[in-house]
Amino acid sequence: MQSPYDIADARPVTVDRREGPHGEVVLRRRGGDDAAGGGTVGEGGRGDGAVFEIIANGCFLMDTSDGRSERLLIRAALDALPAGRRSPALLIGGLGVGFSLVEAVSEPRWGRIAVVEREAAVIDWHRDGPLAAVSGEALADPRTEIVHADLVDRLRAGTEGAERYDALCLDIDNGPDWTVTEDNDGLYSPAGLAACAARLTPGGVLAVWSAQPSSAFERALRNAGFTEVRTEEITVARGVPDVVHLGIRGA
Repeated sequence: MQSPYDIADARPVTVDRREGPHGEVVLRRRGGDDAAGGGTVGEGGRGDGAVFEIIANGCFLMDTSDGRSERLLIRAALDALPAGRRSPALLIGGLGVGFSLVEAVSEPRWGRIAVVEREAAVIDWHRDGPLAAVSGEALADPRTEIVHADLVDRLRAGTEGAERYDALCLDIDNGPDWTVTEDNDGLYSPAGLAACAARLTPGGVLAVWSAQPSSAFERALRNAGFTEVRTEEITVARGVPDVVHLGIRGA
């Protein structure tokens, strides 16, 4: 078994590289025994298997080394819902490495769970590729629906008769303050936040993952009409913590 230090220092190996409508998406692996690009992911990727990384347009997005912030995204949203709400419907924006979906499926209180992912490559890596080791059971859960679509476009589509959710958990790009893909910044704009609010039920929760805290985004949430706005941080040994920004849609 490799130590976490061996994996951190290992030379990354490209497992798959795709050109899509939004640029290049790459899956890389660190550690593991299969230099051809197989390998397995241990729980959280903590040194007992390969660690997989998703790179978009040359910029690191996420990997399977931890997952605490992705799990917090889901737990915090559920905790913020009004007490007694039964089988709340959840929309997860971004499949990523699958930790948010796995966390959602592990909680029986969630009802319908939809995941919107615009990169076909990411969906393939979960369905038939190395990331199936993370999300295979979650994908098979009858509550789970994977939607291949652009989240910004889907939210901004006509809202009359559109599906509504009790929680929107967004893990798109690197968060509100730094987006790798230009189109993604529209999600965090006033129009994007208004579209999110329109898809929430009264009292519904918007939870947004970010690679760093953003007081400007907290103000944007309040300006968009969200209440009880707060930020939860993931403690880290050094550097800026990942955070989850939360807001409640009014009745």
